[in-house]
Amino acid sequence: MFTRWLALCTILVFLAPNLCASDTAAPQILRFAVVINGRTGGSEVDTFGPNGQLDSTFEFNDRGRGPKVTSHYAVSANGLLSYVDITGNDYLKAPVDEHFAVENGVSHWKSTSENGQTAGPGFYISNNGPPIEGALLVAALLKAKGSPIRLFPSGEARLERIADVALESHGKKVHVADYAITGLSFEPQTIWLDDDQHFFAIPGKWFAFVREGWEGTNEQLYALDRSAEDARNARLARELAHRPAKPVAVEHVRLFDSEQAVTREDQTVIVDGDRIIAVGPSSTIVPPSNAQHVDGKGNTLVPGLFDMHAHLEAVQGPLNIASGVTSARDMGNDIDELRHLQEQWDQGTAIGPRVWKAGLIDGRGPFQAPTGAYADTSEEAHAAVTRYADLGYVQIKLYSSLHPELVPEIVKTAHARGLRVSGHIPNGMTASQFVQVGADEVQHINFIFLNFLASQVKDTRTPERFTAVGANAAKLDLNAKEVDDFVELLRQHHTVVDVTLATFEGMFTGRPGKISPDYGSILDRLPAQVQRQAYTGGLAVTSENDQLYKDSYEAMLRMTKRLYDAGIPILAGTDATPGIMLHRELELEVRAGIPAAKALQIATFNAAQLLKQNELGSIAPGKLADLVLVEGNPAENISDIRRCLVVMKNGVLYDSAEVYRAVGITAFQPN
Repeated sequence: MFTRWLALCTILVFLAPNLCASDTAAPQILRFAVVINGRTGGSEVDTFGPNGQLDSTFEFNDRGRGPKVTSHYAVSANGLLSYVDITGNDYLKAPVDEHFAVENGVSHWKSTSENGQTAGPGFYISNNGPPIEGALLVAALLKAKGSPIRLFPSGEARLERIADVALESHGKKVHVADYAITGLSFEPQTIWLDDDQHFFAIPGKWFAFVREGWEGTNEQLYALDRSAEDARNARLARELAHRPAKPVAVEHVRLFDSEQAVTREDQTVIVDGDRIIAVGPSSTIVPPSNAQHVDGKGNTLVPGLFDMHAHLEAVQGPLNIASGVTSARDMGNDIDELRHLQEQWDQGTAIGPRVWKAGLIDGRGPFQAPTGAYADTSEEAHAAVTRYADLGYVQIKLYSSLHPELVPEIVKTAHARGLRVSGHIPNGMTASQFVQVGADEVQHINFIFLNFLASQVKDTRTPERFTAVGANAAKLDLNAKEVDDFVELLRQHHTVVDVTLATFEGMFTGRPGKISPDYGSILDRLPAQVQRQAYTGGLAVTSENDQLYKDSYEAMLRMTKRLYDAGIPILAGTDATPGIMLHRELELEVRAGIPAAKALQIATFNAAQLLKQNELGSIAPGKLADLVLVEGNPAENISDIRRCLVVMKNGVLYDSAEVYRAVGITAFQPN
């Protein structure tokens, strides 16, 4: 789950906290707390020396994952870095060994994933540095007085001041300003500084970085950040959402019939308002005289896609819509934050998909989930389920630290309220036991393998739930009786499996310095700094287990096909970069052996049926107008699903290229 944090971790150095290191008036030491869902889970300590020298230590623990790095910097008078040395481990515990230096006007950099040089001035952004790096970038941008700064290895950054506020805590007062850096990711990254231009905070709901002693200001600062974000997203909605004033006729198009998983040639589809009013052969459908005509020749019209494993944030709205994802199931989030997003997307004041919500419940402890409700007793578990049900959630998702004895009670309470139950398999429980006590769904293909490794795995709350699968999945005989019996158990209980193949591909097969296969086909379309993350690698491997981990990922694909062939319902979900990774998820399902048309059916009609949304998931008169016009034929070549031309959600039209451009992604080149 929560590779959302993994994605955040990879851009930490881009949006990271900011301190002014080259100012001789800077304090000798600054300390920061890493706050994870209200608890302190890590720290950063920055020590300033003479002549722009800076030493930093940074670490946090996120369910056994998390970076631990020691960094040394030298900052020039113009704010640019002249020396960087970073060692330690990254979020997935892979080694970090990163260096940068300027010699005779030439910048050189080398890490486990990169090795390059270039002439001329610029600011080096590391792959695995501490949050202080963002502070140094802000300081350099302030010195540039409004001009952009060239970034190494590529890209450029700009700075905008967007808000300020006076704060008070424990009798102390401070005035802070909010700055937005563009050019680092899919959206501007915000950073708070005090009047001395020292880093103060990066607020957040799940993860926050706040100056020690001021942790209580996180909510106030986050509200101001969100207000600025809301204004930006409202502007994008005004500019990019095209609301037809008359019916829309998509003519002479190839239509994907998701109920039958077949295509039908030369069809015409008419939409009026938010509804499909006519579908049929072009020879029999006459568009209204005032209709807006869309030529569909050579293209395929597909129902809006469903991402069945999301952890939604504001920027994911445009990423999803541009990619043809008009519906998403959120599998764990802050209640108020998700409500806010859903209201905006439903009202059209921001761009984003329809949302179905699963409420996360975990037990307390050192490996607890960074969001959701916590329950260690029957009373707490009942209260959590009741609250989610009262708020209109459709599902309960259980997590790894939950006490197994609470699962049957939660299942009973949830089912009584009409909610499905799914999740990670709680530590100390097997997937077979989880299914036998009534769970409706299992998250992640690795937990299917862990069912057969119970005697070997000590603690599935930790990253062992990944490494044990890497070490053993390839060795499992998928035709063994124990596998047959387990698959039959799933079939008898009508259990659904949310495989999330894409989120594991880079984790198990990505290697430092090589393009991770999950990004290969889209890499050159992404923002420059985001592209770098395709080279950083996944889980730490050695020469002895390198190929074994790759083979174990292949076993995940074979297991997915094994489940599919047995009639076990498979879901298409990302738990990774939204939109573009759903496309990869479908490609991986096809690579596993599922026909392309069936993979499309999984992400459309099957998903809608699981969520009991009979007005979505297929293209038929009377249904809601969630549609995607795609160049090519993804029912034959699944990769054509990446070639979105026009997306319609609830009758509102979006030019995919325009929306992608708004989040820094280049549109595909049409044939």
